[in-house]
Amino acid sequence: MASPAGFSVASLSPLGQRLRVLLGADRVVDDLRRYFGVGLPPGAAPFTGSRFEHLGGGGDRPGTADRITAEDLVAVQTLSVTVPAPVALDLLEGSLGVRLSALLRAIPREQEMTGTDPSDLAPGSPADRAWHLLRDRPDVGWVIAGKLLARKRPRLLPVYDRVVRCALGRPPSFWLSLRTALSEDDGSLYQSLLDLRQAAGLPRTVSALRVCDVAVWRSHRALGHACR
Repeated sequence: MASPAGFSVASLSPLGQRLRVLLGADRVVDDLRRYFGVGLPPGAAPFTGSRFEHLGGGGDRPGTADRITAEDLVAVQTLSVTVPAPVALDLLEGSLGVRLSALLRAIPREQEMTGTDPSDLAPGSPADRAWHLLRDRPDVGWVIAGKLLARKRPRLLPVYDRVVRCALGRPPSFWLSLRTALSEDDGSLYQSLLDLRQAAGLPRTVSALRVCDVAVWRSHRALGHACR
């Protein structure tokens, strides 16, 4: 089976093949516009998640990129999760925040996922240790941990929740598998995300990873899957 770009879809990794199908759907551009509020009719509102990467100037803005702020905690709420109050206070004022800040300083801030070394995403990396540090807090878990880190490093670390997992599967390392999928075939899938961002009229401040997340999330939910 050949794609419109002329390469063999079968040559892609399993995750790459699935992404190629989802990102090639006819409805993707309209889904992105609806989610981010581009060209909506009067009275219609965008999804609250459209503010995730932009609230307060972004989680990776200079000056606050290496610490959790109250705006970060509100931002993840726009993606339908809430950091438990004791954990939130510990992140803002306690030792958990100090430990996480030390790890954030070691995670590249301006690097795209496709341009980073795989070691930055591998088990034992500062990003991986930050994810485990958050995940293991009471009532946090893997979804909230991932969304907090995606807020702080939107170009490097993706949102990965139950809907995305239902759509794309459970590889041993989602980060590394996604990096492979977006890098293979000379980065054709990554370029597709940039093309979709432009076609939908989204600002460059919406990362390619976020375009991917929203496109997959909207497409999979539209199919009526019950994801757990």
